[in-house]
Amino acid sequence: MFSIFRNNKIAIHPVSIWINLELSILKQFAALFASLDQTNKTIEKVGYLKEYFREASDQDKLWVLALFSHKGPRRQVNATLLRRWSAEAANVPDWLFEESYHVVGDLAETMALLLPLPEYSQQEDLSYWMAFIMSLGALGESEKKEAILSAWNTMTPQERFVFTKLMTGSFRIGVSQSLVTRAVAEVTKIDKAIVAHRLMGNWQQGDTSFRKLILEENDEDNLSRPYPFFLAHPVDKPEDLGQPAAWLAEWKWDGIRSQLIVRKGKLYLWSRGEDLITDKFPEFQQLLQQLPDGTVIDGEILPYKNEKPLSFALLQTRIGRKNLTKKILNDAPVIIKAYDMLEFGGADIRETSQGERRHLLEQTVASANSPVLIVSPKITFATWDELHKERATSREKLAEGIMLKRLDATYQVGRKRGDWWKWKIDALSIDGVLIYAQKGHGRRADIYSDYTFAVWHEGLLVPFAKAYSGLTDQEMNKVDAFVKRNTKEKFGPVRTVKPSLVFEIGFEGIQESNRHKSGVALRFPRILRWRLDKKVEEANTLDELKELLQIYQNAEKA
Repeated sequence: MFSIFRNNKIAIHPVSIWINLELSILKQFAALFASLDQTNKTIEKVGYLKEYFREASDQDKLWVLALFSHKGPRRQVNATLLRRWSAEAANVPDWLFEESYHVVGDLAETMALLLPLPEYSQQEDLSYWMAFIMSLGALGESEKKEAILSAWNTMTPQERFVFTKLMTGSFRIGVSQSLVTRAVAEVTKIDKAIVAHRLMGNWQQGDTSFRKLILEENDEDNLSRPYPFFLAHPVDKPEDLGQPAAWLAEWKWDGIRSQLIVRKGKLYLWSRGEDLITDKFPEFQQLLQQLPDGTVIDGEILPYKNEKPLSFALLQTRIGRKNLTKKILNDAPVIIKAYDMLEFGGADIRETSQGERRHLLEQTVASANSPVLIVSPKITFATWDELHKERATSREKLAEGIMLKRLDATYQVGRKRGDWWKWKIDALSIDGVLIYAQKGHGRRADIYSDYTFAVWHEGLLVPFAKAYSGLTDQEMNKVDAFVKRNTKEKFGPVRTVKPSLVFEIGFEGIQESNRHKSGVALRFPRILRWRLDKKVEEANTLDELKELLQIYQNAEKA
């Protein structure tokens, strides 16, 4: 919900304006958005989605599918302009707008609260306003401003908030595609796996309809679509899983989970994030001639050279690039480490056993004989103690740990317990000192929850990482109170904090970086624990951090 309901931080508009949706231009979607934002309970979120899919028009239902499947329109106006125009319309100076933003913690919500009361109401549905947003791309800056200000002038603050979120594409309300899939499946009485399959793929809102996408089966539409991915649960004690002979063990690679599809003379490559990434990896096109038609392989895209993986950071040079130069392709060569087969000879084989699928995978990859497609090797072990020893070598192989898959398991949908497990190695860690803090967003907008940490170097504290996850709410409240009592300086929303608190920071990888003062960048940094047992002077040094970097680099060169 909005700040005015959460904690009365800003009281600019009457509460009745917020809750009167009878004349709402975004009535159904705004109500859905507010309901989803108010709860953390999965069953309630599914219930709200089901109610929406029962009552909304087919056009609006399709837009909701697109928005929650990350298939919304491209941003047509940047947030800086929206910020400026709303401040002008509200007749507030920049400093007051910024202060309001830091209190509220959400840009769209700040604009919605500060804008003047609407002069009139205009009843239009979600589809109308999505078309309006898409049309902004053809307008000049002054025309965009006039159109958006006119639109804002017809909306309640709640509607403005949702409308502005739609323009910026930045709304996050804890609704995964899996929840949307479940809601659609329950409303339409279609199997969830089938709904998930139909939602994946390169469909766009303007090219289909809700009926064609969800209710009607079309074999040709399924040509490029991947299968829903099977995901693993973490395990700490694999010996609790029973006899080792019942399990297949493989390395857990640090790359991009993907499905490679060859059907009817075309090749498609999908990421687990449901992005079609075929054009980002042109070297895989050779597999169109080397793999039989009707093949779908599940695997991991890895930067790879001299028969070993390279740092994940190299993959990031490929993603987001419009043009892949010869230098980029040479500097970041890639392969697919294949570890499962989902379709063989055009037949869906997910219901066959893991062992059978693995046998077909090995046969298919061997026949292809391609340097860019390699079967992920099995780890041979007879006892769990032997596998413990193998796992200890994960970092040397630039792996994250070990995957365990039951040999008689089928390939399932989503994260199901029992058949696939990930046994990751412990994170790398370093003890750092809290030196900067900033307020968070959403429900954390009132507390300092985003932190910067430093290590010692020649008697000074040098920042090396930012983190905002890992503490309990109780711990975060204590840190917040400490920051408020021990702020030394203020730089906009950032507070310089008296160096007194030590935290253990965990991370998955480390690399050199010219953009960071410490000279290193960490992969997935997070707080492992608050080191109440350590004094500031006992925190780690930059030299110790760089020793970890050296170990990582040596593993890559070995």
